[in-house]
This record gives sequence, C-alpha cells and structure tokens, in this order.
Amino acid sequence: MTKRPIFASLLLLSSALVAPAVLAQDVGAPAPDAPPVTTAAPTTAEPATDDAVNDEEGDVSIPGGADQEIVVTGRFTPNIVRATPEVVSVLSSADIARTGEGDISGSLQRVTGLSVVGGGFVYVRGLGDRYSLALLNGSPLPSPEPLKRVVPLDIFPSNVIDSTLVQKSYSVNFPGEFGGGVINLTTKSTPREPFLTFSGGIGWDSETTNELGYTYYGSDTDWTGFDDGTRDVPPLLKAAFASGKPILEGADFTQDDLEAIQMELVNAPTTLLQQNNHIPVNWSAGITGGTTIQFAGGELGIIATAGISNKWRTRDTLQQTSLNQDLSGDPQTSYNRVITDNRVVVNGLLGLGLEIGEHKLRWTSLYIRDTLKQARLGLGTDANQVGRDILKQDTAWYERQLINTQFVGEFHFDRLKVDLRGAYANSQREAPYERGFTYVRTNLPTSQDPTGDTFVNDLGGNRGDATIAFSDLNEDLWSGGVDLSYEIASHITATVGYAYTDTRRTAVRRAFQFRASGLPVAVTQLRPDYLLSDATIQLFDISLIETSAQDGTAAFDAGLTTHAGYAQVQAELISGVNINAGVRYEDAKQTVSPIDLFNSGGGAIVATDLNNDYWLPAITLTWEAAPDMQVRLNGSKTIARPQFRELIAQIYQDPESNRQFRGNPSLTDSELWNAELRYEWYFAKDQRLTAAGFYKSIDRPIEAYTSLSTDSVANTSFANAPKATLYGVEVEAQKYIPLDTLSDSPFWASRRLVLIGNYTFTKSEIQVGAGDTTVINGVTQDASNFFFDGAPLTGQSDHLVNVQIGLEDQDKLSQQTFLITYASPRVTSRGPSGQPDIREKPGISLDFVARQGINLLNKEIELKFEARNLTGRNYEEVQQAGDNRIFLNRYKLGRTFSLSASLKF
Repeated sequence: MTKRPIFASLLLLSSALVAPAVLAQDVGAPAPDAPPVTTAAPTTAEPATDDAVNDEEGDVSIPGGADQEIVVTGRFTPNIVRATPEVVSVLSSADIARTGEGDISGSLQRVTGLSVVGGGFVYVRGLGDRYSLALLNGSPLPSPEPLKRVVPLDIFPSNVIDSTLVQKSYSVNFPGEFGGGVINLTTKSTPREPFLTFSGGIGWDSETTNELGYTYYGSDTDWTGFDDGTRDVPPLLKAAFASGKPILEGADFTQDDLEAIQMELVNAPTTLLQQNNHIPVNWSAGITGGTTIQFAGGELGIIATAGISNKWRTRDTLQQTSLNQDLSGDPQTSYNRVITDNRVVVNGLLGLGLEIGEHKLRWTSLYIRDTLKQARLGLGTDANQVGRDILKQDTAWYERQLINTQFVGEFHFDRLKVDLRGAYANSQREAPYERGFTYVRTNLPTSQDPTGDTFVNDLGGNRGDATIAFSDLNEDLWSGGVDLSYEIASHITATVGYAYTDTRRTAVRRAFQFRASGLPVAVTQLRPDYLLSDATIQLFDISLIETSAQDGTAAFDAGLTTHAGYAQVQAELISGVNINAGVRYEDAKQTVSPIDLFNSGGGAIVATDLNNDYWLPAITLTWEAAPDMQVRLNGSKTIARPQFRELIAQIYQDPESNRQFRGNPSLTDSELWNAELRYEWYFAKDQRLTAAGFYKSIDRPIEAYTSLSTDSVANTSFANAPKATLYGVEVEAQKYIPLDTLSDSPFWASRRLVLIGNYTFTKSEIQVGAGDTTVINGVTQDASNFFFDGAPLTGQSDHLVNVQIGLEDQDKLSQQTFLITYASPRVTSRGPSGQPDIREKPGISLDFVARQGINLLNKEIELKFEARNLTGRNYEEVQQAGDNRIFLNRYKLGRTFSLSASLKF
C-alpha cells in the first residue's frame, strides 16, 4: 500500500465557502479496512498531489522516544468533488481552457444540469437565474442589469477566472437565496514563479463578418468601449432634469426653451443609421503577468491582467405578435428587423497574496466594462395601420461596468480556524441617446408622391414618430463576514458564522417624444438627422414632450439589507458515515421606492417594503458504501426574492430580446423545500460516474407573463404563481482511455481519449387550483387568468445534454475537442390573454476547439483554433397552437471561427 502523509483537512477551493472537511484519524487509530503499517524511521511528508487513483489510506511513523514509536494513520483525498461534504461541480482552469470559451458563462453551460439563457444568466436544473447565486471569491456581486439583481456571467472573461465551483445542495454557510445553486468564481491567484504572457486573436462569423449590417458613427473612441463625450447629456437638458419638472410646454418650459434643448440633442453621430456591407472581423488582445517576492517567514505574490475584445454580431430577425387566442389569421404585427451589435469588453485585475506561516491574506480588485453599440432597422406591418408598410430605425449605446475590491483573510491557530472577508462592489449601466424613428409608407399615390412608395414621418404618431431616452443605473454593494471553525474532537468540527450585505440601487429613465403638426410632405420624407435638424426644429415649431410619467415610474431607489448567522457541525457518525448539518437565520429588508421626479405628490406611486426573516435548515449525509463509492442524501429549505426591477412599474427595453418589461410592486418572496439523493463512483483518477435524483417544492414562485399593449407591443411582467414542483435526474460520466496500445508510434505514446458527458432530465409543474389568486399592482386576481395548471416553469428545459470527445497529450499541451450541447424547448414567458406560452428552442450545437503548445526560441507559445455552432442552428422564440405559429423572435445563428495565440515569457 502506498504510504501517504496525514492531512488535517481536505484540499478545498475556498475555505470561506466550503465547510471544514473530514479530519484526520486519531493518533494510533487504524484507517477502515487497512491495518496500520509501522516503519523503523520517520517518513518525510510528501506534498499534496493527484497521483492517487482513489482515496488511499497511509501511515506515517514518528519517533516517540527510546523504544517508542507513534503511528499516525490518515486518509488522502485529492478529489475535491468527492471530498467536499456537499454536491459540487468544479471547473478548473484546465477545464475552462479545454472548452475554449471567451467568457465564463460559456464554460458553465457544460456543467451537469446548467444552461445559459439570455446572454450570460445561468439556470441550474431548470430554475431561472433568480434561483442562482453568483459569488466572486466568496463575496456577493452587484448587477449592472436593470431587470436583474443577478450579475450576468458573460461579462466575466475567462482570462480573469482561475476556477469555478458550482454547489447544488444547500449548506447553511451560504446565503439563503439558494434555490438552484451557488456559483463561486475564483479569480487568478498569485503565481509561484514570475511570468508574463501576451495574447491576441481574430474571429469570423458567417452571418456577420464581411456581410451586410447596420451601424452609426457615434464617436471616435467607440471601438474602445468608451465614448469620447459625444453622448454626454447636454447642458440645457441636464439643467432641465435638475429642475424637478416634466419637460414639456407649460411646465416651466416655453416652446423656445424646448427648441433650444432639442437643438442640443440633434447630435447627428448618434442619429444617422449607416449601411455597412463589410462588417469587420472580431478581435481580442490581452496581457497577464505575475511574480512572487520571498521574505523571511513568508511570501508576497502579485498578479495583474488586462484585456480587450471587440466583437460584431448581426441578426436578421423575424418578430411577430398576435391578438387571437388560437393565433389564427395574419399576425397583428410582423417585422423583419436587422440588428447589428458591436460589443466591446475591457477588463483588468490586480491581486496581492500574502502568506505568513499558516496565515493567508488576499486582496483582489477587478474592473470590467462591457459596452454594446446597437443599430436596428426593421420593415413590417401592423394590423392597426392596414395597407401601410412601417419602417423602424433604432440606435443605442449600453455601458455596463463592474468594479469589485475585496479582502479575504485565513488564519489558523491549532484547532481554531478564522476566516474573514469584506468587499465593496459598484455596478453601473448607462444608456444615453436611445433613439427611435418610425416612418410609414401609405402605398397610395398622391400629387406630391405619384408612386406612393415613399416613407414619411410626420412626427404626429399616426404616420411616424421619433423618440429619445436617457437611462442611468448605479448600484453599490457592501458585504462582510466571519467564520469560526473549531475542531472539537477527531472527526467533529463545529462552525459558526455571521454575514452581512447591504445593496443600494438607483435607476432613472427619462423618455421623450418629438411632436409636430402640419409638416410639409417634403420635410416628412427627410432622413432622421435632417428631420430633426436645427432648421426644421425652428421653422416648424417641433415640440419635445416628456413621456417618462406615462411609462410608469421614471426613477426608483432600491435596497436590500441582510443579516445572517449560522451554526453548522460536520462529524463522522460511524465509520464511513458523515454528516454536515446546520441552520441559518436570515433577516432581510428589501425596499423599492419610486422617486417622484416631478413633485406630483406621489398619489399613484406604489412602493414595496418586504421585511422577512427565515430559519433555513440543511443536512447532508454521506455514506462511503465502498472504497471508491459513496451515496449522499441532502434536504434543505431555501428562499428566492423578487429582483429590484421586477418590483417597479417602469418600462424597460431589453436590447437582447428586443422586448419591453414592466415590474409588479406586489411580488413576494418564494420559499423552496429541496431534497436530493446522489450516487458517486470514482473508479479511477479524475474519472467518475454519478447519478442523482432531486425534488423541489416551491411556494409562490415568481413567473413571467406577457401582455399586449394598445399599440400591439408585447410587454412582459411578473407575478407570483400559487405553487410549483420540480423534479428530475442527472447522470454524469468522465472517462480517459490511454491510446498507447494503438500503435508503437511515439505520437500515441502519451495521448489519451477524453470522454465527458452529462444528461439532465427535469420536469416542473405550476399548480393552480380553484380559488387560487395572485396580486398584480395591488389588485387581487384569479391566478388562472395568468397561469395554466400543469404548465412548466419559465426557463426549464426537459432535457439537457453535454458531450465532450477529444484527444489530449499528457506530456505537453495538445488538445483537440468536440463539444456537443443540446437543450430542449423551454418557456420564456406565459402567453398573453390565454394564448399558448412563448417557448424558446435552443436546439443542438456542435463546437470544435484545438489547442497546441509549441516552444520557439525557448518561449512557450499556445495556439488555439475554435469553430462554434457548426450545426448552423436557428434561434427561435415561438408560440404555437395547432398548425398556427407566431415567431416572437427568430434568426439564424452564425457559425463562428477564431484563431488566437499567446506568448509566455
């Protein structure tokens, strides 16, 4: 039997997140099924490695004086997935690199039971992003999204993330908002030796690159993701914002005042849409470096990274709506819209790590800026304007920014372990100059337009309009916590902890319409920048009317403060049976208060004040059924809270789905009871087969539903359904097959076949009975008007499949991997007015990633080739009743190809 040193605790990803592991055996006590082995001389302790195929018992002999010898028996458990007391999945830096994804959300969709929806929001086992918790090095994160309190993970470039832990079974050291799971991102840690790496890459999209798209000039620095001041709020409008009055004639503003404001808003660089027949290639660049400074008694590590990526995407979409319950007849609205996005992500990270003996201090600062420059041009019809073609043009600029700085301290004092953490994070989102223009073609000849095929915009609402909006969001999040773990006795560790978070968000959206009457036909035919030029504004008395109040509440303050304490014990009940049990008490106060921008008295303004506290128990039993097998049983209670934006009756235009959202101030918390039974077989090093069954009962789940406004625009809002259940199974397998037996060729000597696969089946049902109600904006209504009994939860796919098949060299960097992903259709929103639900069809995707390391002039170079979406699938968001179908959003996803290289010094 291989000798192994004693380990006082298992190797864990983050001591601030994972409860202390099983302690070493008593001195002199034999390991189960293994007699102690005594040696005549002391054994030097070996470093922790992954050499062990499975958990192995080992013995270390220590001199105990003349003719005496103390035998210490321990157990070595290098596999983190197996060692932790809860159900976890781990994406190491090697796993992330194998998938080749540019952001961490792309890598996470390969994890069992996880899917990524709507540009970076992770769904765990079919539960929406509201049921997932995202942490960075153990601290919570704010969100730059108006509609979410959960940070979108696609803003995290993979070059700043070292590993990711996904825990699916609840333990009380985590916040109570843990419906589906927690995702903890660990940033790159300090290096053991100095290094400096430069990287760069280019990419091509079959639907975008060198193809037709639309854009607008903006500013000279748009390619960096930073505006040069072109989009700053102009002085007169800024003063009008500060006045506390709605910006329209008669509210302390004259027509001359409004014309002066409008002339500052002319800003042709943000107005004029331009056709581009050759959309540029995608590109990225980055630099990462680090070093370690040794000193007496410890060391100081430093790491820094910076990167930028610039990507283009064009979507040729079909977007429709219907008013008929069975979707029969022609659509109410139908638009073919071309949307071109230019997305620029800039990131930087600075980390310092200090180790002094058994104590570790770590400070990390992270900066991410994600900018989307969007241009849209659509042509379609609306049944409210029979016989008319409608042309819509939109330009927008969305800035999302995240700044996070945090401190973590780990202190070891014999049997006592103290973990401290504190963090401050700020997220911002600005959307200046969101412009929209609508032109109408009557298709009827006139004396001024003999052909009848000219588009006109009379700024009157019936034959065209023009709008502009300015949005701003700021969120601050302070968090801190302390955990104390004490080894009471061998195999028994008690942990207590306290956690505090304070989140404050302010959001403002000011929207306007341009209005005129009696414009000459020649003026109505002008392109947007001429239609709203200085001359037309003055000559034809064009007015500016603020519509913010009509859209709902124009601004709001929101806050969430939590205090939590927990107690947890981890112990070995009998040989091979371990328990991790605890309870968490969490008190939370959540407020969303509309801001009365216009000093109107606030009579119609509804505020939300949720003040709740919960006792949240959790228990996990782990039985080591055999040396390489174990069974886990988990039960827990958790919660889910409404997100800020869902609690405010304010219109928000989502640039990803091109859909409008409005909140509901009457939402309440959801409560979940969770259970899971899991079997794990670790049959070889880094190889395993696992199977699990899980069940969740949810009281008052928050679901999205859709309604149609009077102008046939689809609006999505939110309501509490009475109850829901979710259950399912998941299976995961990971196997390596050496290929040295295929041939005597050196090529196969160190290569192996990599087979990784997982499958998740999930079923959910909303339960609506007679007499069940829901509350919409303070009005109690019959729940059956919004939810169908037996309908699935939004975001839940019945089937999720991930397969990785590849070759890799164990002696040097050489990997070739095919990645297959499939998600079955899932509901994105309840259908309006009794119509069928709106379903998304993600389909099947095939990717290929190849990585090759070479040595040139004693420098390490990594080459990477990626081919994504080789199946050329379409994106579809559709309603279907029999043979009748309405496409709320349909477009072809391009095949993408990229080539990148990194050079390490």
